[in-house]
Amino acid sequence: MIKVPGCPPIGEVMAGVIVYVLAFGRLPQLDGLGRPKAFYAKRVHDSCYRRPFYDAGLFVESWDDESAKRGHCLYKMGCRGPVTYNACGITRWNDGVSYPIQSGHGCIGCSEESFWDNGPFYRHLASFPGFGIETTADKIGTVVGAVTVGGMAAHAISTNIRKRKLIKDKIEENNQKADKEEGGK
Repeated sequence: MIKVPGCPPIGEVMAGVIVYVLAFGRLPQLDGLGRPKAFYAKRVHDSCYRRPFYDAGLFVESWDDESAKRGHCLYKMGCRGPVTYNACGITRWNDGVSYPIQSGHGCIGCSEESFWDNGPFYRHLASFPGFGIETTADKIGTVVGAVTVGGMAAHAISTNIRKRKLIKDKIEENNQKADKEEGGK
């Protein structure tokens, strides 16, 4: 079964699926939710014209602030573009005129599974301190590697300090023994 979700579904996507089935006599490649990958393989976030503002950390904080007037990223206003797969940012609606983000409203995630059952439309995925939605395995690996190297260096330094103290204590102990032996003669 093919699913073409959206609010509303994009007409060009529905037409594209029908033309594909008629032209090739088979279903197009589908993702895990039954959506055609040709239209639902990329996140809205990946094709959003506001993405450079996200990368620069420039976010709208309220609908009437200066950032909103400048067209900055709507993520902090509840945009679900980073977790929503759809072609609306590329195909757009109304004969390619616009889509919600271009109209000044964040993505509501309407093409995702259980969209209506997910509670508040503006809920983001849980975030982990220090790692944002765009964090890659390379960035995480670099951080983990740096922490590991730092831990190894701290361990080496503390071990070296302990060894020096043990050597110093042993030398003092041997000197005291030698002094006692000389004093006893």
